[in-house]
Amino acid sequence: MQYRTLGRTGIKVSPYALGTLMFATVIGSPDPDDSIKVIHKALDAGINFVDTADAYGDSEEIVGRALKGRRDNVILATKVGLPRLNALPRTPATAAATDPNQRGASRRWIMTAVEGSLRRLQTDHIDLYQIQRPDPGTDIEETLSALSDLIRSGKVRAIGSSTMPASDIIEAQWVAERRGLERFHTEQPPYSILNRSIESEVLPAAQRYGMGTLVWGPLGQGMLTGRVRKGEQNDLRRARFSRHLTDERRIDVVEQLIPLADEAGMPLTHLAMAFAIAHPGVTSAILGPRTMEHLDNLLAGVDVTLTDEILDRIDEIVAPGTDVTRLDQAYLPSALLNPNLRRRPVSERGAA
Repeated sequence: MQYRTLGRTGIKVSPYALGTLMFATVIGSPDPDDSIKVIHKALDAGINFVDTADAYGDSEEIVGRALKGRRDNVILATKVGLPRLNALPRTPATAAATDPNQRGASRRWIMTAVEGSLRRLQTDHIDLYQIQRPDPGTDIEETLSALSDLIRSGKVRAIGSSTMPASDIIEAQWVAERRGLERFHTEQPPYSILNRSIESEVLPAAQRYGMGTLVWGPLGQGMLTGRVRKGEQNDLRRARFSRHLTDERRIDVVEQLIPLADEAGMPLTHLAMAFAIAHPGVTSAILGPRTMEHLDNLLAGVDVTLTDEILDRIDEIVAPGTDVTRLDQAYLPSALLNPNLRRRPVSERGAA
């Protein structure tokens, strides 16, 4: 395993990070003991970077159990900001009943949430604490101030953001410098052959400020496993959060990538993972295995390197800096979610 430096933190991490969403019993593996075995196998293979979140149901508890006796050899990352998975709103009624203060990036919630994560992870510190989604309702200075206090207290070693637009990344860096606060050391955006928009601004901004980048979704949320084919139905398409698995535009791209992977003599999964970590702005790509079989398949491609010819062919199929379609899980700024922020009042729409 060839380790990389996480931005300018000096921390050495593996190019594959272990994501733990699928270890949550509410969505992934129903047996925590099986998940613990997968975590141990990943650590034994040289992966030293484990990423979880308080939003992932009981994932933090399972990770905490798995790391007993091995904590000092692991770079442990978790996130705050979204409601916990087993409490996600299912209907308008339950959505209204969800406590609005148990989410977001306010000082009040960060200080409460970090204690819960430390307890569930059974550790006295978090190596990388990340804001899982931008919180437009909270001043970034408020967020950075709280995170800075956590670093000074020793509970957190480094801080990061996730799915932040480039403009927000830059603003956070400026605020940190002006106010003498800790700055974000990392960014965690979505990135795969199917979703390359971060190549335009997010990755260049992260590189400019010396941020490490931990990308999620390198397998295109299951599309780049080769299990979703044109005209075929399977269990993956019926999975939760699977609307993108029926998008014909994404499927058409996969049908072009499969013969390219065959021609290169590798599985599509290896092509996808090698692509994700080939960009100089990417530090690590997150694996999201649910079973030992999934992990073994991905680990077999850890040493795969793509030639310029293959990367050029991928560029022809999906142009650099573009998304085939937007992910359902992608962050949308308030201006896109709220029509009132992009429409003048009716009384002001008349001709000048």
